[in-house]
Amino acid sequence: MPWKECRPMDERLRFVARLLEGEKMAPLCREFGISRVTGCKIFDRYKECGLDGLNDRSRRPYRQANKLPFQIERCILGLKREYPSWGAPKIRDKLIRQYSMLKAPAISTVHAVLDRHGLVQRRKRRRYKARGTELRDNQEANGLWCADYKGEFKLGNRKKKPGRKGGLLVANSNWVHGQEPETKFREDRALADAWRG
Repeated sequence: MPWKECRPMDERLRFVARLLEGEKMAPLCREFGISRVTGCKIFDRYKECGLDGLNDRSRRPYRQANKLPFQIERCILGLKREYPSWGAPKIRDKLIRQYSMLKAPAISTVHAVLDRHGLVQRRKRRRYKARGTELRDNQEANGLWCADYKGEFKLGNRKKKPGRKGGLLVANSNWVHGQEPETKFREDRALADAWRG
C-alpha cells in the first residue's frame, strides 16, 4: 500500500473549507491534530489574505537588531580606500575622532565589514613542524644516551597527551664483525641518578 502524501498547504485548505461549510472549530482542530490557537490563526490569515495566507511564511526576521547602519559601513570602506595600509583598529579610532556623537562599532565589526568587501588580506601562518633529533651511529657500548621527556605535550591534532614516567635511556648496541645492530633500550635508575649529579 503506497503512502499518502500530504502537504501543509493542502491540509490548511481542507481545514478552511470544512470551517466554511459550518463545522465547529474545536472538534475540527482536534481531528487535524492542531491547537485552537493555530486553527484560529490559519482561519484569520485566510480571511485577511485569501489563499495566499495559507502558504508558509518566511521565518526571517524583519530587521536585524545589531546591523551596522549603511552610512557607517560606507565611511569604513572610504577610510580603507583612503588609507589602504590601515587595519580595523586604526579605522575604528579614526571613526571615533571624526564622528564622536555616534557609537563606534567594535574592532571585530570593522574587520568583518572589510572582510565582506574583500579588503582584508589573510596572512598565511607558518605552522611549526616538530622534527625529531637524528641519532648518530653508535660505534661503542653506551655511546648513545637518550633522555625521556616527562610531562604534558601537544600532539599534531593539538590535544594534550599526559606525560609518562620516564628516565634515562641507554642504548646498548652490538656492532661487532658486521652483525645487524640489535639496539635495546633499558631504563636504568642508577644511571639516571648519576646523570642528575
